[in-house]
Amino acid sequence: MDVYCGIDWAEDHHDISLVDRDGKLLARRRIGDDAAGLAQLLELLAGHGDSAEDLIPVAIETPRGLLVACLRATGRKIYPINPMAVARYRDRHSVAGKKSDHGDSFVLANILRTDICMHRPLPDDSELAQAIAVLARAQQDAVWDRTTAHNKLRSHLREYFPGFLAAFADARGGITRPEARAVLAAAPTPAAAGALTLTQLRALLKKAGRSRGIDTEAARLRDAFRIAQMRQPRLVEDAMGRQAIALLRQLDAACASADDLEHAVTQSFNQHPDAGIITSFPGLGPLTGARVLAEIGDDRSRFQDAKGLKAYAGATPVTRASGKTKSVTHRRIKNNRLNAAGYTWAFSALTASPGARAHYDRRKDAGDRHAAAQRNLFGRLLGCLHRCLITGQHYDKATAFPASTKLPAAA
Repeated sequence: MDVYCGIDWAEDHHDISLVDRDGKLLARRRIGDDAAGLAQLLELLAGHGDSAEDLIPVAIETPRGLLVACLRATGRKIYPINPMAVARYRDRHSVAGKKSDHGDSFVLANILRTDICMHRPLPDDSELAQAIAVLARAQQDAVWDRTTAHNKLRSHLREYFPGFLAAFADARGGITRPEARAVLAAAPTPAAAGALTLTQLRALLKKAGRSRGIDTEAARLRDAFRIAQMRQPRLVEDAMGRQAIALLRQLDAACASADDLEHAVTQSFNQHPDAGIITSFPGLGPLTGARVLAEIGDDRSRFQDAKGLKAYAGATPVTRASGKTKSVTHRRIKNNRLNAAGYTWAFSALTASPGARAHYDRRKDAGDRHAAAQRNLFGRLLGCLHRCLITGQHYDKATAFPASTKLPAAA
């Protein structure tokens, strides 16, 4: 194709530029962010040689949105270009530093004309993989929101009701547990909590879904709430109790969203053909596996080799050399969601796989710190996953961590 399209994206309109292989501007237009605007864009492309056999590639500064989704549906290649990269390319066309929407669309089109091989198009993932990506990212966001809401509530309780935190300090999940939230909603102040009876506490525990050890837990909570502790003035305590209820509502909403999305994402993930291969790896359950699949997709041509996938995940080091100076550091530019999932994956694999544990110990013995050793283990597992997905094989511990494995080069 000798025609290239650049789109400067905005909230309510988009600027379009078409250039030929010599950089000559063929067409320029502004369209609306609606169905009529999309029809105008497709008509413009068709008028310059766009066809099902020879589709005009498009460069745009965002990888998501309705316009991108509709253009992907036509089967053409979409190249999302980082705005920082566009700013640097802009200097090639103007030394005065001028900027306009039409000018940026022209720059984007020329990026494809001159350096199309240097940029990666959006992967051709299946519809199911794209749906899993939406759910997995939303669930991860909900978990982060839940952590934020938990920290806000915990910090607030420390100021006037530390006895409540102490009562649930040893329970897994702490104050995010359903019974903890149910008790706090009924008694948000030390005075109200100390007045709870065994009958009321048992009813609250049952309402929260607890079915075992209710009497013992109710007696423990009653005694914990009646221990003498420092108190705020009464009116201040009541006001802080009202604030705690407001923060609790945020925590309840975040917990409900995280749980609902977790069920949805695992259900969708289990329907994917790659689910069996991914979950065959130690440390990868349905939820973490869905997060990994969401970021790497199911387009087998996306990564030419395992090295590219590791770099994308931030599992390989970056070498900077100039003259006699050389430094090897961990990669900071990466897919942060995949990197976060990899940290959880590698940490779980330490107890689930003797081979993974041995690999981690070898890295530690060679002088790596915990983070570096775990990052190296993540890279090893990710390389194995790439090969298994390409060949359609399940995880084999003898292949992944053979007894004669030599120590890899220091990262």
